[in-house]
Amino acid sequence: MDKCDLCLDPVNPIIWKNSKFRVVEIDDPSYSAYYRVEYIQHIKEMTDLDKDVRIELMNVVFVVESAIKIFYKPDKINLASLGNLTPHIHWHIIPRFYNDNHFPGTIWSQQKKFEKTKISDHTRNKLNTFISESLN
Repeated sequence: MDKCDLCLDPVNPIIWKNSKFRVVEIDDPSYSAYYRVEYIQHIKEMTDLDKDVRIELMNVVFVVESAIKIFYKPDKINLASLGNLTPHIHWHIIPRFYNDNHFPGTIWSQQKKFEKTKISDHTRNKLNTFISESLN
């Protein structure tokens, strides 16, 4: 198989990485503190992973969710693993607010409005430090 999008170095910042996973901060003007946890190898389904690796992957997802919950304080956090054709397991961790651009729909539904979200450098640094330190 040719290299796919998730095999390439991401255009967004890598916050943490080991030999199996990476945490990427997604640059989305509508959703500050949006992260993706990516399994680096070509594995399509969660059930294709060894049980211990599944547990390890979900631990990474839950660390990112905890960081967002503690430091960004959204109204809700969406965890999504979508069934597209990218042959990499990956999880989206997305903070949601009652007044966000897609509420009450998903972030992939029709946008209701467009307002850029703002996250301070201080909060972003706390999030990213928490993620890195918790996973190292």
